[in-house]
Amino acid sequence: MALIVQKFGGSSVADVEKVRRVAGIIADTYCEGNDVVVVLSAQGKTTDELIAKALQYNPNPSKREMDVLLSTGEQQSVALCAMMLQSMGLPAVSLTGWQVRFVTNSNYSNATITAVGCERIRKELDARRIVLVTGFQGVNKYDDITTLGRGGSDTSAVAIAAAMHADLCQIYTDVDGVYTADPNEVKGAKKLEEITFDEMLELASMGAKVLHNRSVEMAKRYNVNLEVLSSYQRLPGTKVREVKKLEQAAVSGVAKDANVARFTLVNIKDEPGVAFKIFRILANQRINVDIIIQSLGHGNTQDITFTVSRADIATARAALEENRLAIGYDHLDVDDHVAKVSIVGAGMLMTSGIAVNMFDALAQKKININMISTSEIKVSVLVNEDDGDRAVQAIHDKFFGD
Repeated sequence: MALIVQKFGGSSVADVEKVRRVAGIIADTYCEGNDVVVVLSAQGKTTDELIAKALQYNPNPSKREMDVLLSTGEQQSVALCAMMLQSMGLPAVSLTGWQVRFVTNSNYSNATITAVGCERIRKELDARRIVLVTGFQGVNKYDDITTLGRGGSDTSAVAIAAAMHADLCQIYTDVDGVYTADPNEVKGAKKLEEITFDEMLELASMGAKVLHNRSVEMAKRYNVNLEVLSSYQRLPGTKVREVKKLEQAAVSGVAKDANVARFTLVNIKDEPGVAFKIFRILANQRINVDIIIQSLGHGNTQDITFTVSRADIATARAALEENRLAIGYDHLDVDDHVAKVSIVGAGMLMTSGIAVNMFDALAQKKININMISTSEIKVSVLVNEDDGDRAVQAIHDKFFGD
């Protein structure tokens, strides 16, 4: 008998028929003799609808009250799915984040898990019940409900699997695994049998939508046995593990992230400590910076260019303009019509010519590269937003075309 954690996203439980399909998957797993813990997201567009409703009452609602409101979406999901399982003659119980004691910090709307209580879940499993747990939420030291932010349900599932030393954590999605690119957007995308944690983390960070990077980080840290598979088709999925089989392709996937903006500080004094000033200011605003390029000095000045999330444009601009004299730059250029395209692969470190092939694919399509960033397992380029989709297809064809 194994302990299996299963997570289903909002689109997988969007209506009665989809919940019935999910209940069938859960039932089969349970009837095979396994202990089963299920984590569910809110149904369909419930979260978006709750946000819209909140804005009707207050255009600037507090994050604490928003967490209280948004947590009700997942509560509906687990209760309804438990009812469905019970109608099938199976013992099931739904639990909220606070009942499980998903302890988090107090960063409302984007909380971080600090501990997961296992006692209540273990008690229900010992009674041979299927346990359905709300994803995306927890409780802080003040007993306030908190939510985990984007990808929170993935993180909830992996956290339970890690805390309870589960034999397997299955993440059910709209696709039947991890692909070399988004199969909904890229022709010829191929499903991967397996992928390393590091590769999956890079793809998630670069814009791939299958798993959220926070959940992958946690799975890697605690070596959770992770699998991504479809909630619509009973097919083998993609295993996410520490090490892949030998002789795998150097590049595992291509991803596009359109949620980026490019900042350039023009004519900064060419002296020690300037970069520290800039990025300390941004760090104090909790703004993550990705690609960074510092130009060679011309005269006594230089330019520094970097990328941030589009959601951080206003905050970053305000912080930099407020500190313009302290930094000592001439003017600030911001471009939010760009996209970041990346290739990822654990085998890239030992394979020459990978970047050259990527650049060749873009050159053949006359796509201009604005910035380049590399690491041991990825190469990222910044291109014009209008070229983003063409760039992904061209690069994918180069590495994965028949």
